[in-house]
Amino acid sequence: MGLGLPEKIRAIEEEMSRTQVHKHTEHHVGLLKAKLAKLKAEQERSQSSKQGGGGGFELRKGGDCTVVLIGLPSVGKSTILNHLTNAKSRVAPYAFTTLTVVPGLFEYQGARIQILDLPGIISGAATGTGRGRRVLSVAKNADLIMLVLDVFQPDQVNTLIKELYEIGIRLNTRPPNVTVNRATQGGLGITAACKLTHLTEPTIRAIMNIYKINHGGVIIREDITDDELIDVIAGNRRYIPSITVLNKIDLVNPKYVEEVKTRVGGGIIPISADQSVNLEELKKAIYDNLKLIKVYLKPRNGAPDFEEPLIVPAGSTISDVCTKIHRKVAGEAKYALVSGKSVRFSPQRVGMDHIVEDRDIVTIIK
Repeated sequence: MGLGLPEKIRAIEEEMSRTQVHKHTEHHVGLLKAKLAKLKAEQERSQSSKQGGGGGFELRKGGDCTVVLIGLPSVGKSTILNHLTNAKSRVAPYAFTTLTVVPGLFEYQGARIQILDLPGIISGAATGTGRGRRVLSVAKNADLIMLVLDVFQPDQVNTLIKELYEIGIRLNTRPPNVTVNRATQGGLGITAACKLTHLTEPTIRAIMNIYKINHGGVIIREDITDDELIDVIAGNRRYIPSITVLNKIDLVNPKYVEEVKTRVGGGIIPISADQSVNLEELKKAIYDNLKLIKVYLKPRNGAPDFEEPLIVPAGSTISDVCTKIHRKVAGEAKYALVSGKSVRFSPQRVGMDHIVEDRDIVTIIK
């Protein structure tokens, strides 16, 4: 009888743990990583089909953007939610108080920001421990992830990052500049527009072969690792910005907080949700990291609406603006007239792929 998925995954993980990584084993380790990622994806699809998606954690996004609170149990996520928004998330001094996703909404600089308080996750969450996979799956649709740490256990941040990574979330990074084109014949062409220091052509071909991509082309425009190549091929990764919050600082002295900030790094934000310390700083950090811009809509024969701007992420196109207004508008729009920093003269006729900038005035022409 052949091995099942869990046994195959365990066997590869054990082999990887026994293999010392150096120049002579890089190729072998790269293939093990690819096989492991492929098996885990198969296991996830199998579990999802058996569970039928599961209930309790499905939630429609509200507001202009969504921030999720990720942390171990009892770090104060519910208290943060209740103090930032008008939500009433149950708060109690013991673990696993929050059993469903609790939403709240607050406004800042004209943006309506939805905050989701998720159940606490524990080590092993990405593989399903403590319903962790269902919890973490909500985070995949977030615009920003807030990692919440207890002031007495700041090293929990490593567990949170690891669990998010395991489920396919890459924090504070962008997708690798790599294009993979699949074909049905003609062999596999590999084009590297830069010097590769982590990958060789045989390793690239072998990884592609594991995913049964033997025809087509790979264009690599930056120096990448085997993990990043696997991420591109897998295609189900999410690249999401994050901020890290150190909660309950009212229980320690300032020197201790500074030591933790030095140790954890990454611009950690110290707060006390219970005592409302630094919450305004936290709101500003949330807004700044969401990188939102304001777009003023103008009817063709009317004045711009400066009272209620449309809030969209930086880098949005006219097509994105139309979709934000309504999907029907996106289907009917032909072009736009734009005044502002994104155009050379005002108003300027632009296409649907034109990227708007903060405080642009936009008229959609159907």
